[in-house]
Amino acid sequence: MAVPVDDAVSDAPKHFCGIVAMAFNSDVKYDLKKALRVIQHRGQEAAGIAVYDGKAIKYVRRMGLVHEVLAGPEYDAIAGNMGIGHVRYSTTGSSCAQNCQPIVVTTNVGDVALGHNGDLVNSTKLRTKLQNDGWAFLTTTDSEIIIRILATELTQNPDPVKAIRSTMKCLDGAYALVFAIGNRVFGARDPLGLRPLCLGKLEKGYSLASESAVFDILQGEFVRDIAPGEIVEITSKGFISHRASTPAHTAHCMFEWVYFARPDTIMDGREVYDVRKKLGQVLAHEQPADADVVIPVPDSGRANALGYAQESGIMYEEGLMKNRYVERTFILPEQAKREEGVSLKLNPIRSTVLGKRVVVVDDSIVRGTTLRKIVQMLRRAGAKEVHVRIGCPPVIAPCYYGIDMKTRDHFIAAGRTFEEIAELLGADSVGYTSVKGLQSALGLSEQDLCMACLTSEYPTCVPGEKMRFQKTLI
Repeated sequence: MAVPVDDAVSDAPKHFCGIVAMAFNSDVKYDLKKALRVIQHRGQEAAGIAVYDGKAIKYVRRMGLVHEVLAGPEYDAIAGNMGIGHVRYSTTGSSCAQNCQPIVVTTNVGDVALGHNGDLVNSTKLRTKLQNDGWAFLTTTDSEIIIRILATELTQNPDPVKAIRSTMKCLDGAYALVFAIGNRVFGARDPLGLRPLCLGKLEKGYSLASESAVFDILQGEFVRDIAPGEIVEITSKGFISHRASTPAHTAHCMFEWVYFARPDTIMDGREVYDVRKKLGQVLAHEQPADADVVIPVPDSGRANALGYAQESGIMYEEGLMKNRYVERTFILPEQAKREEGVSLKLNPIRSTVLGKRVVVVDDSIVRGTTLRKIVQMLRRAGAKEVHVRIGCPPVIAPCYYGIDMKTRDHFIAAGRTFEEIAELLGADSVGYTSVKGLQSALGLSEQDLCMACLTSEYPTCVPGEKMRFQKTLI
């Protein structure tokens, strides 16, 4: 599977998408661009915005980073006081120009634009039904399925809130959505809260975004998270909430705190940086190591490593230098090139590791290819011992909700002991945070978290997999 160079420095899973929406008393175009740059880490393949210009929804979208896509005559030509934006990493649907978002369609109530973060587990069933009803699809994404259903609902009932609610009843899986429906802007979050969405107040109006850091950097105010199952309409003067009944328990994706979100983001009431530092502290308590120095895998393992060092009393130092100027959009499709990418991106700081017993800490590990390369680097730089510690419990099962890890044989931890994993990595030892340790750091019970990739128990119906609290579905 293709891996961007920037992701080659971590064994963590790959990003999914990020969304924003704004309703201002002035042009939103420039602030949408700024907001998308804040959440660029959530998707680096494609970007786009769609704005309502008073008559119709105009959009710019294509492959590339935000500053590449939102520039030039096409971008300069559009303007409007309300709109939505999207950055993409492909999960369902291939990486190509026609799958860029926002998706825009014309309905009997006017133009509609959609930005979607997440994956549907019933997309095949829904697509087949829509095709049998006569719909022709222009993309391979499940996001187009959502907007086609919405268009049908709007034809039958022009009330946007009722149409969105009816659409949500058809969807099974993970989604945070932003819509521009004519001159109105909405956001919605799946009933289990799998994907994040939050509300902010800016000087010019109101905004929705995948992460609260957007509002900080735009000098605004984080108001609150959108509740699971909630629909919110934003205007330049305020917001209107439409809540619905939800399941007794949520299923917030634990990987948001472990890896995906920015450390300065507050998500479902918890600061991401604080959670990651606590994970490192729990890891040090559960998986101690007799060592001289703790180093992070930059940048994702830094907070975990700091927490590990504080709890263990072992000195923290930077032991790997990261080259930040390797092209981010270059794709490395082959394993040999991925490993070459690691060498280009990271280099050991010899004075930190020479003759030392080193604990190298990362936030998570999936395949293990990158960490194996890092262990080799540290040994060549003179490390006496290398002990690998991971802030997330072992990943053993696929994700069907928008994270790019769908094949069990990719997971280094599946069916292996810690000792066997250490041997594969070339490390002296390997240790992971436990599932209970993860829950403790997050301050959430297992009943309110999605940990399917750790436990093989899923919060929604996935054929062939065991459903949380229920039996395997056939």
